[in-house]
Amino acid sequence: MSKFYLFIWLKWVVRVTLCSVAFAFMLSLFITLYSYFNSGVTSLTPELYSALWSIFKFWLSIAWSFTLLFALFRSIKYIFNTPINGYIFRLQECGRYANIEYIGYGDLVRVWRKWFMLLIWLSVVFMILSTIFLYLFNAGENIFGWFSIEWLYGYIVLSGYFSFILLPSRCKRVKVVKC
Repeated sequence: MSKFYLFIWLKWVVRVTLCSVAFAFMLSLFITLYSYFNSGVTSLTPELYSALWSIFKFWLSIAWSFTLLFALFRSIKYIFNTPINGYIFRLQECGRYANIEYIGYGDLVRVWRKWFMLLIWLSVVFMILSTIFLYLFNAGENIFGWFSIEWLYGYIVLSGYFSFILLPSRCKRVKVVKC
């Protein structure tokens, strides 16, 4: 059973990472190119390359913050109905005990809200623990150094593993079935 949770988590991490980073990269590239073409197409000099790179990096972290939410919503669909190591996550219809075979995004809204709140609470626990750890061992200097999208993504990824373990107990429509 622990291999099931590990492999479903690894599959989820890869999907969320690729989806969120790819969309953030495309969005940041679009904004950078738009600002370049909107300001008038000039010859590319080293200073202009540096300025475009700075614009791209600035928008990449902001875009990643938004695309991460989008990727989290999209990723929850793909954990269902995939047998891994003899177990499978099943989503049941509301009010009945029949499994949904073809899951759409509309079927996931209630499940995603519960899972997302579970993910938030677990991430907050890890943030509090890391703040306490940094406060104790860093002599109180820069205890909020983790406050960036990169660190937040790490907390979300770590929380994702435990959220999959707790998901069937928090959401009655989700069941782990032996296949």
